[in-house]
Amino acid sequence: MNSRNWVRLFFSTLIIGAIVGMITGLILQSDLYKNVPEFLALAIWLFGVSCIFSLISQMGFFAYLTVHRFGLGIFRSIKLWNAVQIVIIAFVLFDLVYLRYSTFAEKGDSIAPYFIPALLLLGIGLIVAYIKQKETNREAFVPALFLMIVVTTIEWFPVLKANDFNWVTIMGTVLIVSNAWQLLILHRLNEKSAKEMLEKKKMDPLPDK
Repeated sequence: MNSRNWVRLFFSTLIIGAIVGMITGLILQSDLYKNVPEFLALAIWLFGVSCIFSLISQMGFFAYLTVHRFGLGIFRSIKLWNAVQIVIIAFVLFDLVYLRYSTFAEKGDSIAPYFIPALLLLGIGLIVAYIKQKETNREAFVPALFLMIVVTTIEWFPVLKANDFNWVTIMGTVLIVSNAWQLLILHRLNEKSAKEMLEKKKMDPLPDK
């Protein structure tokens, strides 16, 4: 990817994540503003905080690209590496339910509500991974699902640990949207960069012999 398209990926992810987080926060925290100045102040603050969440998403995304390359190098087989990722996905989904229930549930609480974040993340992850597979190749499904579930959960951990519903929802929404956007736009930007490089080579004069 050339530098211009990398900058486009960075800022588009940043802005999309910030806007989504701001809107989500304004809906969930509507009791915090009663007039236009308070609304604007909260919107600006939520936009800034959501920018931070979006940056966390981008760091996790590029970290996974590196880990993915290491995984392919270590296991020397995309099928074996995908099998390892599926095991990790299952383990993370289990922990997302059981560990939160064992940590935050009070005596007599049902475990059912603790399945909601895991099921939503799994459902959205499957949809995004399917789209990624359709637009690229079959081998992209498991890595995309891994990113949407495992990497998102790791990025999400600070507010999951705090267990505040509003912030769990705001940060989770930003991370899921940002990671999905990066997954689905990356191959398009790579293709665009390749075309731009090819066109540039055609326009360059032949080197002197």
